[in-house]
Amino acid sequence: MTDAAITIGDRRVARGESPFIVAEIGVNHDGDPDRAIELVHAAASSGVDAVKFQWFRADQLVGDDDATAAYQRRAGVRSQSALLSALELDREAMRRVLDAAREREVAALVSVFSVEALPEAASLPWDGWKTASPDIVHRPLLEAMSADGRPIVASTGGADPSEVDRACGWLGGSAFALLHCVSAYPTPVDRANLGAIASLAEATGRPCGYSDHTAEVAMGGLAVAAGACILEKHLTWSRTAVGPDHAASLEPEALTEYVRLAREAHAALGTGLKSRADIEMDVMSAARQSIRAARPLAAGTLLERKDLTFKRPGDGLEPWRLDELVGGRLARGLEVDEAVRPEDLR
Repeated sequence: MTDAAITIGDRRVARGESPFIVAEIGVNHDGDPDRAIELVHAAASSGVDAVKFQWFRADQLVGDDDATAAYQRRAGVRSQSALLSALELDREAMRRVLDAAREREVAALVSVFSVEALPEAASLPWDGWKTASPDIVHRPLLEAMSADGRPIVASTGGADPSEVDRACGWLGGSAFALLHCVSAYPTPVDRANLGAIASLAEATGRPCGYSDHTAEVAMGGLAVAAGACILEKHLTWSRTAVGPDHAASLEPEALTEYVRLAREAHAALGTGLKSRADIEMDVMSAARQSIRAARPLAAGTLLERKDLTFKRPGDGLEPWRLDELVGGRLARGLEVDEAVRPEDLR
């Protein structure tokens, strides 16, 4: 299956390209538009390619106010409605966020959680949609985003292969990428399952990446080495702040290091093809061995194995050509340790 590519903003996103890195600001603005804009600037300064926000209206999203995840309860959340209402940003605040992203020349993505909220969100010039892992089963939402025409990045946390395959069908002919994700906050390192990135790409033929919920700065680089061409990492102003996502996020200085390590990992991958590099030639010339005279040899000598030895540097015939020499006759005399070259045989 061939790899597809998508374009987000002015960046081509595909396997083998430098990773497209998204700072997930999400709700770490704590409902404060000014803090949201500050986080956009911090993200841009860290070297990411995009920022991402969440668009929701509590009354459209919550049906059972008591339903909370364990990580939310650890953060003190008892009411979904109260939590989400305090974290909403209205359309004007989102427009200001987009303006800040444009000013800093980073792309802006948004996760929309309700079909009802999509038209209002779509009225702003987002560079693409991002779908949250739980919405891998939300056919109406996925199809509505697909119909909009903007690129989509879909997370697959908590999904099995059949659910991923089904969602790919709903996304149809739209430009979309997939993110391997483990929906645990934070995700233990030994449960990251980074090997799933390559298998997801192989199974779907889509650009694939990693939505990183670990607390590790180095995990992005490891994910790139495992095949990720997109990274998503939460950014916060303080990991000790009260809220559902702060503890599993990185502060700006750590995000800068995260981006650096991810870019270095991509550079270290090179072409992916085994070949002789130009920077190796000097070492190979000095360190490889070649066939040499084991003793002084006169012109016309019929060579025997005992007449030849192997020593550095590699400026003569390579050792694998020994059988070509034994039984041959020298065209000229050789000093001890002198390299044997093709023209030295009759």
